[in-house]
Amino acid sequence: MSFLKALIIHPEREVTTRLREFLSKESRVKVLGEAMTSFEALELLENISYDVFFLGINLPSGVDGVELAQILNQRKKRPNIVFVADDESLAYKAFEVGATDYLVWPFSSSRVAKTIERLHRFSSQTRIVDRDKPDNSSLQEDLEEETVQLNLADVDEDSFLTALRQAWDVNRGSRLEIEKLPINLDGKMILVPYNQIVFVEAYEDYSFVHTSQEKFLTSYRLKNLEERLNRHGFFRVHRKYLVNLEMVTEIASLPGSNFMLRTAGRKKIELPISRRRISELKQILGL
Repeated sequence: MSFLKALIIHPEREVTTRLREFLSKESRVKVLGEAMTSFEALELLENISYDVFFLGINLPSGVDGVELAQILNQRKKRPNIVFVADDESLAYKAFEVGATDYLVWPFSSSRVAKTIERLHRFSSQTRIVDRDKPDNSSLQEDLEEETVQLNLADVDEDSFLTALRQAWDVNRGSRLEIEKLPINLDGKMILVPYNQIVFVEAYEDYSFVHTSQEKFLTSYRLKNLEERLNRHGFFRVHRKYLVNLEMVTEIASLPGSNFMLRTAGRKKIELPISRRRISELKQILGL
């Protein structure tokens, strides 16, 4: 018999317990874990390919349910997401980031049953585990190739093919690279020009990319962005911060032989500079 592998992510014990009670009556769903934060959920997802997340909106530790959904949207395979919220105020936002359903607490058993029906209607997109067969699907997924069909006008197609030839031409000195950072936002991929990024802030295994107007949570590690952006005028001033040096307007010394920098723009940002990096930074800036 097949079933959906579920993970409940919610900080309130009452909600988790109630949801478990309802789901335990459903033979088509099996709860394989619980988590209280987005980071716990991502760690569990690395070991078990869950089919559905029952996901709270307000989660502790800085990354809420909507932001977690945005992170999951960047994965090749992601679980279905059923949001669990206190009211309907974020329902539109939830479906915008790809929610399969939206439960308002306190929910009834009949409402949860409708959610299960909805999840199974999505079964063509959802991998369901057969209890009687070994789960080799992850291996199979790795072996599968995906074909993407693009409907392009003739002119666009020529440009696209030219770009591909340039990108894969081994005789060229370097591969084609645009100076923009792809970031997944609400299910869409936006491109943020490097020169609009003020600084990048490490956050666990993720990072916040700050522009003068916005702040984006991304699945990039700071180390990876450092490798990508260094040759474009970015410098790692601290273990937590990567800064666009074009945006730096001031470096100041602080008591205790410490240093900080200030960035340009109407909203001045002050960031610390680690002692071991100050010499290299001064050399780069010609100070």
